[in-house]
Amino acid sequence: MEIPNPPDSEIRALLSNPTTVAVVGCSDNPARDSLKIALLLKSHGFRVIPVNPMLGADALADALGERCYPDLKSIPDKIGMVDVFRRSEHVAEVADHAIAIGARVLWCQLGVIDLAAAERARKAGLTVVMDRCPAIEYARLF
Repeated sequence: MEIPNPPDSEIRALLSNPTTVAVVGCSDNPARDSLKIALLLKSHGFRVIPVNPMLGADALADALGERCYPDLKSIPDKIGMVDVFRRSEHVAEVADHAIAIGARVLWCQLGVIDLAAAERARKAGLTVVMDRCPAIEYARLF
């Protein structure tokens, strides 16, 4: 199955122009990739807002300096990118919420694939990166 990701030049541009990113499925466990990538994005100048309905509002304030929200629609600020650390069966809902809040990018991590949701997001004007990890892309493209 070929995943229609943007060309390397576009992925490089996305990672070179920090914006506000909502990390959906962000964990407060330092051993989890979601927190590692959130911290990586923050170190590259992104404002990172954690999204996890199982955590309290202050769960990641020390690590990320931001309140944790239960879902995308609860975030009062404009979100440029939505980075998804949820299983593939949850991507459709996250994509619909990303569209609804006016995000510009939907980024799904390694193994997180829903081609129908990706196509809906693209048709709504979002750039979609699927089955990719920012850490790997930084190492590969910079």
